[in-house]
Amino acid sequence: MAKLEVKRLFQAAQANPTLKENLNTAPDPETFVQRAQELGYDFTIEEWREMTGFSVEEFETEISEIPGI
Repeated sequence: MAKLEVKRLFQAAQANPTLKENLNTAPDPETFVQRAQELGYDFTIEEWREMTGFSVEEFETEISEIPGI
């Protein structure tokens, strides 16, 4: 279920430039997940990593660069 939340968030971010900018400016994965949770998307850092295929250390990428999303 959480993996669907990650996908739903990224799809929403692709359609909403303001949301995308908000997420892309998160300074670290914890802040990214916290911002997502505040917007009603329920997933953990680990679930985000599993869904995107990126490790937490590779968080520097922007949403638009995540393959398959």
